[in-house]
Amino acid sequence: MSKIAFVRIAEGLGNQMFMYASSYALSKKFNFKLFIDCESGFFKKKNQARGQKYLLNIFNITAPLAKQEFLFNNYIKDIKRKFLKKTDLLRKNKFFLLEKLDSEKKTSFYNFDFTQKFANKIYIEGHFESENYFLDFKKEVLKNFTIKNKFVNCKNKFIPLLKKNNSVSIHVRVHRFTGELNERKDILNINKSNQFTNSSIVYAKKGMDFFKKNSKNPVFFVWSNDINYISNKFKNYNCIFINNNNNIVDDFYLFSLSKHFIVSPSSFHWWGAWLNQNPGKICLRPKNLNPSNNTDFWPASWIPI
Repeated sequence: MSKIAFVRIAEGLGNQMFMYASSYALSKKFNFKLFIDCESGFFKKKNQARGQKYLLNIFNITAPLAKQEFLFNNYIKDIKRKFLKKTDLLRKNKFFLLEKLDSEKKTSFYNFDFTQKFANKIYIEGHFESENYFLDFKKEVLKNFTIKNKFVNCKNKFIPLLKKNNSVSIHVRVHRFTGELNERKDILNINKSNQFTNSSIVYAKKGMDFFKKNSKNPVFFVWSNDINYISNKFKNYNCIFINNNNNIVDDFYLFSLSKHFIVSPSSFHWWGAWLNQNPGKICLRPKNLNPSNNTDFWPASWIPI
């Protein structure tokens, strides 16, 4: 009997891409037919309040969407899912392939143990935020994550600027944690966001100084969800600030045209840098900032500063 797997997609675009890429590689390696669950991770009110939705449809994804009968896309079905996950510990043929987390909810890359038996129908859940899960299938993953032509704005004014200059992509995320905690913890949340932003700016400036010393005439292209705030932080640098009104398709397409990257501590910019196919690209990454719970989040070839 043929084996099938369903990957549960959730959260923001960068996380969705890790979930799909790792599951795609697993399906190829262990001969599963992969289907995408694009609903179960988004139906709850908290997901909708955060504006989370399925976004992988902008890419030329090869895996088809799962049929409704295989989804856990409402509260009753989600209770069933949680029950199945609990009882899976006692089941000989496992229904769930889950990312392993330690007591502090940290993880790292590990080779999946398929000596244990799985059912012919399995559900894959986890973030799997390391290239090591899918590096052996890099060409296929790159192809899956090409943007559909109908979504690309070829008239974007930044395209010729990125092409003609020695362009370095920078992404600074502001207000990262605002609104994610309850009202009693707003002050803590704001302080956490400010600390993250300030650390990201300090790191970005170190990266800019690196390129000024080690690259010819670098021009820094800065993306942010708050351009007005960030532009004041880089007055003394040769920067072009990109405002696409947070259009993720335009952002991803422009990332593909950048020559180099000062990769921000975010899965979104991580993927922009990883997918970029400039053969001479230099990717810097922060030495002491990791937005993931995966200790192997940063590729070994990227330079820590």
